[in-house]
Amino acid sequence: MSAKKIITEKSLDFFERYLNNAAPTGYEWEGQKIWMDYLKPYVDTFITDTYGTAVGVINPDAKYKVVIEGHSDEISWYVNYISDNGLLYVIRNGGSDHQIAPSKWVNIHTKNGIVEGVFGWPAIHTRNKGKEEAPKLDNICIDIGAKDKAEVEKMGVHVGCVITYPDTFKILNKDKFVCRAIDNRAGGFMIAEVARLLHENKVKLPFGLYITNSVQEEIGLRGAEMITQTIKPNVAIVTDVCHDTTTPMIEQKVQGFTEIGSGPVISYAPAVQNKLRERIIETAEANKIPFQRMAASRSTGTDTDAFAYSNGGVASALISLPLRYMHTTVETVHRDDVENVIRLIYETLLNIKEGETFSYFD
Repeated sequence: MSAKKIITEKSLDFFERYLNNAAPTGYEWEGQKIWMDYLKPYVDTFITDTYGTAVGVINPDAKYKVVIEGHSDEISWYVNYISDNGLLYVIRNGGSDHQIAPSKWVNIHTKNGIVEGVFGWPAIHTRNKGKEEAPKLDNICIDIGAKDKAEVEKMGVHVGCVITYPDTFKILNKDKFVCRAIDNRAGGFMIAEVARLLHENKVKLPFGLYITNSVQEEIGLRGAEMITQTIKPNVAIVTDVCHDTTTPMIEQKVQGFTEIGSGPVISYAPAVQNKLRERIIETAEANKIPFQRMAASRSTGTDTDAFAYSNGGVASALISLPLRYMHTTVETVHRDDVENVIRLIYETLLNIKEGETFSYFD
C-alpha cells in the first residue's frame, strides 16, 4: 500500500461521530452500533457478546484466526452519594482524573436522558492561600442546580447514574486530533480503517480476520478476557494508546521517550510474543513506516495481556498510538501516527501466513 493519505472525509466524519458519542465502561453499546454500522460493508458477519464487545469477521469459516483489536470504552464517574443540599459526590469508573474535574461541565446519564451539571470549586478569593487544598475524590462534587436531595431525585438522578464529559472532537493546527476518549476509540477507528482498506484493495486473506472492539478495558481488560475465550484466536495484534513523554512534568528516565508525530510505538514486554513483534518491525522497515520502541515491565497494561495469556497462550503483540494528556478531556494525537498505525497493521496482516505458530522451537 502506498504512502498516500488513508483517512478520507467519510472516515473522518465517522471518527468524529464515534468520538463524540458517550460510551463509558459498562455502557458501550450505542458506540458499538455506530462502529458496526461503519464496518458493515467491509466484513462478512458480526459477533457480539453479553457485555457488548463487537467483532466484525472476514472469512468466518477459516480455521486459522487472527485478531486485530482496540477497546471501545471511556473513563467516567458514577454518582456515589447525594448530599442533603443537592450536591453529588462521585466514584471512579476507570481511571478518571480528579485533578482535572473542577469547573468541568458533565453529562449525567439517566433513564429520561441527559442531566447537565458542573464540577464546582471554591472561588480563589475564599481559599486559604497558605494552605491550598488540591482536588481529590472527597472534595470534588457536582452541582446540577438542585436545592436539595429530593429535587435531585425528581430530576431522575440517583446513586449509580454514570457521568461523562461532553467535550467534543476538534482538530488543532490541521493535523492534531483532540478529544476525550481517543483512548481508545482511536483503536476502534484504526482497525475499522484496516478492514475498509482490505475491502477496497480486494485483498483475499488466507485466514479468518476478527476485527475486535472490546468493552471494559479501562477497569481491567475485562471485555478482551471474555471475547478471546469465544474467538480462540491463533494471533492477536492489539492497538491502544501510550504516552507522549515530551510535555512538561514527565520523567523520561522513568516513562521512556516517545512522541507524537514520530510513528507507531512497538512494545517489548513478557506478554509480547517476540517472533510476532519482529515480524511487525520487519514489516515497518520494509514499508518505510516510521516506528518507535517502548519497554513495559511486568505487563503492558493493555488488552494484549488478556489475549496473550488466554487459551493456553496466544501469540500477541502491541502497536500503540502516542498520545498527549491521557485520561483528560483534551487527549491529543497526530494524524500521521493514526495513518501509520493503520498502515502497519494492514501490511503486517499481508505478512502472516495461514497456520503459522510463531513457535520458538520450529
